[in-house]
Amino acid sequence: MSTEPITDALASRGTAAAAKPVAPVAAPETRQRSPLWYAWRRFLANKAAVSGGSALAIIALMAIFAPLITIAGPTEQIFLTSALGFPDARHWFGIDDLGRDFFSRIVYGARVSLTIGFAAAAFSVIIGIPLGAIAGYYGGRADWLIMRVIEIFSVVPPLLAAMLLGALAGGGFWMIVFIAGLFGWVQVCLLVRAQIKAFKEREFVRAAQALGATPSYIIRRHLIPNSVSPIIVGFVLAIPLAMMLEASLSFLGVGVPPPTPSWGQMINTGMNFMYFYWHMAVFPTAALAITVLATTLFGDGLRDALDPTLKGR
Repeated sequence: MSTEPITDALASRGTAAAAKPVAPVAAPETRQRSPLWYAWRRFLANKAAVSGGSALAIIALMAIFAPLITIAGPTEQIFLTSALGFPDARHWFGIDDLGRDFFSRIVYGARVSLTIGFAAAAFSVIIGIPLGAIAGYYGGRADWLIMRVIEIFSVVPPLLAAMLLGALAGGGFWMIVFIAGLFGWVQVCLLVRAQIKAFKEREFVRAAQALGATPSYIIRRHLIPNSVSPIIVGFVLAIPLAMMLEASLSFLGVGVPPPTPSWGQMINTGMNFMYFYWHMAVFPTAALAITVLATTLFGDGLRDALDPTLKGR
């Protein structure tokens, strides 16, 4: 039997198939992601940072809405008949020695600690950014002088200096903010200095210089906006340092004056009762430890997420 008809049919079919135009395969779409998208993804991948940020958000919300979740004001002595009472269904953290609801004092104490922490961190940023920018951009004598000042602040124990200044000035809320900011600007300054030293040789800075832009304009419009990441990290990491300094000064009696609630002050009072009334020392200590740990974890995670060397990973 001849196979020529079959062969001719297959050949004609193959020719027709070859003649039929084939639709081009579309190249996979490459979507450009912003640096913030990568930073957010890295932050969410860090479980410790997410846990710290969530805990810090809860503590901040409790401090903001303190009047709605407490049964009394922080200074109201309306439970004198139950003084030093242990925790129960009504008084979650018990009652202190002066008849005040201890949970209310803890929550309002969060207001004091967080406010001092954020205010001192803002003060540190205000001092650290211009000094770091000047040292990083100009170099030379300006850099040498600022680094010597940083070395002086680095060798002085912050707590001892804060005790001396607090004792001389009488303590108080704003004095603690000033003292904490005075020792917290160093880290921010070093971060900004390193970032600006890395960016000042880039092409966009060279172009701005070639166009006649002044150094102050370049620093203000180009270098500092590109240093936002270390500024944010320095701001967040300065908060727990300020809170610890405030608690230490209040514990030593040169911090926030009573009856304003302060965790350090409550820890100091609770030390006198800790062998019999454990809640007087345990709850303020736990509140301070959890808040500082949460802020530190959040700051560390933010630093890792905003690290430009990890972009795209």
